[in-house]
Amino acid sequence: MPINIPDRLPAKDILQNENIFVIGRRKASHQDIRPLNIAIVNLMPLKIDTETQLMRLLSNTPLQVEIDLLMTGTYKPKNTAESHLKNFYNTFSNVKNKKYDGMIVTGAPVEQEAFENVLYWKEITEIFEWAKTNVTSTFYICWAAQAALYYYYGIEKCLLPKKVFGVFEHKLLNNKPPIVRGFDDVFTAPHSRHTTVKKEDILKVKDLQLLAESPEAGVYLATAVNRRRIFVTGHSEYDALTLKAEYLRDKNKGLKIEKPLNYFPGNNENNYPIVNWRSHANLLFSNWLNYYVYQETPYDIHEIK
Repeated sequence: MPINIPDRLPAKDILQNENIFVIGRRKASHQDIRPLNIAIVNLMPLKIDTETQLMRLLSNTPLQVEIDLLMTGTYKPKNTAESHLKNFYNTFSNVKNKKYDGMIVTGAPVEQEAFENVLYWKEITEIFEWAKTNVTSTFYICWAAQAALYYYYGIEKCLLPKKVFGVFEHKLLNNKPPIVRGFDDVFTAPHSRHTTVKKEDILKVKDLQLLAESPEAGVYLATAVNRRRIFVTGHSEYDALTLKAEYLRDKNKGLKIEKPLNYFPGNNENNYPIVNWRSHANLLFSNWLNYYVYQETPYDIHEIK
């Protein structure tokens, strides 16, 4: 089944060129199917890139998915054209009376700030609180994962001595939960962050399961026992060249930045990276959509509570 996205969204042409099955809202409206309603709270600066990455993964299931793109109302994005935001984005205040089968909250370039100092912290916590009764399952990525662990469970983030940056191996700690169904015992995923959460802090919370970690990158995947919250500290959604773009951006700004680890063949930035995390990424998102959203959500979306 296809992913159902706005007809003029840039991601539509990109995904169709990759032979990914997408349909526009007009055509989807004539199909007698109740699609899964997924909200994406996109906090990343390059919103079009992030939209495309996430929709690519959400399309890899037999389920029809309808996307609502959300941005913060208390902070105006600076790196995406205003026309794009006006055409395709809503703010939380405009959708808070709706219910969603699932929601994704992305990372954000604010991880070195205290949570309470983030300009849109009050709005994000309103979304977190609202999600308790209005979303079947929420998928939190990178900074959002740390922010949600702090908000829901009081788990503090820790500043790292240097940035975790590159592609790292992870060990599966528990293969029973459906979110990791089909995972290999060892798998890879990209990371790009200056902060972390401690394994021991997660293990102290009886309502949380720690499912995967990396010797180098630390905690990677944890979930709430009731399946309503998924916390991923890395960026399995990243494209082949996303880490390179981040590296060159900081390098060209004169910032102190090392090459991403385990990424460039021969550690030569002129070599094209080999993607070895795509299969894991597809499994992660398809398992979430199937087992934590589709299998759990009521047919009548208004019955979510």
